[in-house]
Amino acid sequence: MRFTVLGPVRAWRADAELELGPPKQRALLALLLVRAGQPVALSEIVDVLWGQTPPSTAVNVVHRHVGSVRRLLEPGLPARTEGSRLVRSSGGYRLNTEPDTLDLLRFRQMSETARRTAAAGAPERAAALFTQALGLWRGPTATGVPADIQAHPVFSGVDRELLAVAKEAATTALDSEVPQRLPAVLQQFAAHHALDETLQAQLIRVLAATGRRAEALEVFAAARDGLAEQLGVAPGPELRAAHRRLLSRSAPAVPLAPAEPSHPAAPGPVAGPSHPAEPSHPAEPSRPAAPAAPAVRPAQLPPDLTAFSGRRAELAGIHALLPEGAETGSPAPLVISAIDGMAGVGKTTLAVHWAHRIAHRFPDGQLYANLRGFDPAGSMVSPNEALRTFLHALGIPPNRVPTDLDAKTALYRSLLAGRRTLVLLDNVVDSSHVRPLLPGSPGCLTIVTSRNQLHGLIASEGARSLTLGPLSAAESHEALARRLGADRVGAEPRAVATIVRLCGRLPLALAVVAARAATRPSFPLSAVAAELLASQGNLDAFAGADPHTDARTVFSWSYRALDPEAARLFRLLALHPGPDVSTAAAASVAGRPLRATRALLAALTGAHLLAEHAPGRYTCHDLLRAYAMELVQDHDTDETRRAARHRMFDHYLHTARTAATLLAPHRTEPLPLSPPRPDAAPEHLDGQDRAEAWLAAERTVLLAAVEHARDHQFPRHAWQLAVTLELFLDRRGHWQEQTAIQRTALAAARALSDRLGQAHTHRTLGFAEGRLGRYDEADGHLERALELFGKLGEGDGRARTLRAMAFLANARGRHQRALDHYGPALDHYRASAHLSGQASVLNEIGWTHILRGAYERALTHCRQAVELHRRIGDSAGEAAALDSVGYAYHHMGRYEHALTSYRRAVAIYREISDRYLEADTLTHQGDTRLAQGDLATALADWRLALEILQELNHPDARVLGGKLRQYRQWPHPAPARGG
Repeated sequence: MRFTVLGPVRAWRADAELELGPPKQRALLALLLVRAGQPVALSEIVDVLWGQTPPSTAVNVVHRHVGSVRRLLEPGLPARTEGSRLVRSSGGYRLNTEPDTLDLLRFRQMSETARRTAAAGAPERAAALFTQALGLWRGPTATGVPADIQAHPVFSGVDRELLAVAKEAATTALDSEVPQRLPAVLQQFAAHHALDETLQAQLIRVLAATGRRAEALEVFAAARDGLAEQLGVAPGPELRAAHRRLLSRSAPAVPLAPAEPSHPAAPGPVAGPSHPAEPSHPAEPSRPAAPAAPAVRPAQLPPDLTAFSGRRAELAGIHALLPEGAETGSPAPLVISAIDGMAGVGKTTLAVHWAHRIAHRFPDGQLYANLRGFDPAGSMVSPNEALRTFLHALGIPPNRVPTDLDAKTALYRSLLAGRRTLVLLDNVVDSSHVRPLLPGSPGCLTIVTSRNQLHGLIASEGARSLTLGPLSAAESHEALARRLGADRVGAEPRAVATIVRLCGRLPLALAVVAARAATRPSFPLSAVAAELLASQGNLDAFAGADPHTDARTVFSWSYRALDPEAARLFRLLALHPGPDVSTAAAASVAGRPLRATRALLAALTGAHLLAEHAPGRYTCHDLLRAYAMELVQDHDTDETRRAARHRMFDHYLHTARTAATLLAPHRTEPLPLSPPRPDAAPEHLDGQDRAEAWLAAERTVLLAAVEHARDHQFPRHAWQLAVTLELFLDRRGHWQEQTAIQRTALAAARALSDRLGQAHTHRTLGFAEGRLGRYDEADGHLERALELFGKLGEGDGRARTLRAMAFLANARGRHQRALDHYGPALDHYRASAHLSGQASVLNEIGWTHILRGAYERALTHCRQAVELHRRIGDSAGEAAALDSVGYAYHHMGRYEHALTSYRRAVAIYREISDRYLEADTLTHQGDTRLAQGDLATALADWRLALEILQELNHPDARVLGGKLRQYRQWPHPAPARGG
């Protein structure tokens, strides 16, 4: 007898292929073959064949099929005789077979031999053995059985085993010689796993190593297109590295091994796939097609200034860089700079205006970043931060953004390769600030603005320099006319000339003066000129040989026109970390009621001292922030400044605490928060949707606030705010940001000698490090947290830490170690009567038993968790435990029970607006639909889950997108109902 299960289920006696009978009987044989030599319990057979809805006659049907299979294997066997091949064992049945009669056993034997051979220092022979083993594969395991049965983990697990060996074979071959048949074998696997980037990268390297460079390029193009189409992402680092090596032709020349001796493709008369001779390729293949465009087309340019005027000569000069009709080429970076460092000369205004005029010539989008190189608060945007923002804008989920700067730059340049994209980098401090942000290939235009001339960029990157000076007198006159009206400006030419002269023809100064004059239409412009004449001589940053170019006069004049309350708010907002401030936060900074603050903000925006870039959110120009910082240092006491910062940090800490509690009322970390100052006004958020929206809108401000609090002697606010944000950042997949602020928080707690703060931040930082796969660092922080919580007598803190250690143990497959952590965690919660903690640990213990395959034990714990969560009104916990119950039922084959639990969990998640966990449960629900053979409904569930994950920009979207693509393309026969 000979059998195959690595593809179609088939059997031969001598050279005659056997008819295996009806679908359920064929599936029974497939199950016994996959578990060859091991007992398969009767209950497991029933579950695999019928799922959670077995007929009342299921056991009898199994016995009947067993008898038929016995007679098939041993046709002369008398009735009711057990025989020697299919025997009873441990309450079930065992199929006895040998490696030379079953392809799966032979595959495993040859793979293990290959590993031992490689370990013994013979990689060439090992690669050949791996190739022979993989040559036994003929498609998905157990092809030909009903689709719902084939999807069972007992069969899909074999597919994963084969995929792992294919990768192992490629790695071994690349260290020695590539067997002649290996490329074709890998191509077959790659076709079935089109979104597995590791496998695709290995195939590219193998093809390149054997001289098939054109085919390798085709593999990369197909993988890239598939990732963009299905997942909306570009290739990851491993696939890009293989591509770069291929393009550079630096791939090592690994010789192709001689043809291997002929081996039977299967243990029966089954012909192997044919491999036609490869076509020859020229030594210099034609250039491959450009990579697929990023799935997201960014359009980030700020609005063009409607009152823009002048700069005709400068526009003509820079526009000459892009001759009309040019469709290709590599425009050099353009530096728009004031050579003497003069600010307010209109660099950004000109750059944005020109970018809008030429945007149509860059169909792949526009990227914009204000790098805040001269921010008076010291919050300059680093290249690392800017690249992360650009990668997010290009559709890369947070979890796929590399950690270090070089890797970010490489990914960024790969995404822009072959594209026509316009990149505007505003307020750069020097050449090194901008170099990592320059695209690396032709077709993109980079516009850079800076107060300094970037000599290094000009010398090494060939940038075209433009020194932007003040406007001409005529252009200044035109600028005032555009803002104030030609009639008013034309009526007082002498006053206009005086204003232009006293403003030094500086665009920003002219804009502020024009705003002042526009608010007083009845005032003659001569009065405006007289006020300017009386207010000369301030703003040291703009002092020079010509006193008429001193902009402080203009700023101070506009500032003195404010009422005292608006002027005070303008000064105090310089203490805010940025990049923008909400109306509510401004009210806390000022210590004034919300309604009064709105009026003050309107006054500041009307005077062009602030800009409302989004409803209720305000920004301030760098020059004006510098001026405000000078004012607050000169006019306000240390106590006043400290009180304003205290109110600001109270605002963010207590509002974040409210939001976190609304989102997870039973999971918010207990912290010893001091009450906010009476004159602070934390926001009152009404409901979970509002809480989620507030955290999303304020995320960048909150991250900056953690560091700002530490740097300005508010270390307790720093660590408490970081710990409060942990769950939100973790659920959104912002693990790199999480790690950064938790490190800042730990430093703050240490500076304060706050052992409780150190315990909390060691725990949060340890878990964040674990999310990024840095397990050694994670273990060190978590062990220190456990020690500190123990010394402080904080049992609940120890329990939370033990749960984090257990989670990371499960992530590494150390399930018994996880259970060893969960036991004492549960004891701590019981000692403190923390019912929500107890219920959560029970659910997590149940989940760990699912991972171990102990489904009945899992159900016991998860059901206890459901009941306890329900008793204390913890809806989120109840839904999580219901999801676990469903997951256990799914693996037991009781699919209707699983769907009932999933539906209840989804309903709860929708009621409490937990979008991420709703998507997680919908994914599980789709898996169960697939196991039932209902592919259409499974796809619908997965699509809905994917939409949510993409909306959240969560890294899980990539995995789910791959699953959707796989099952949309795979043919799935309708499940058979007979048996």
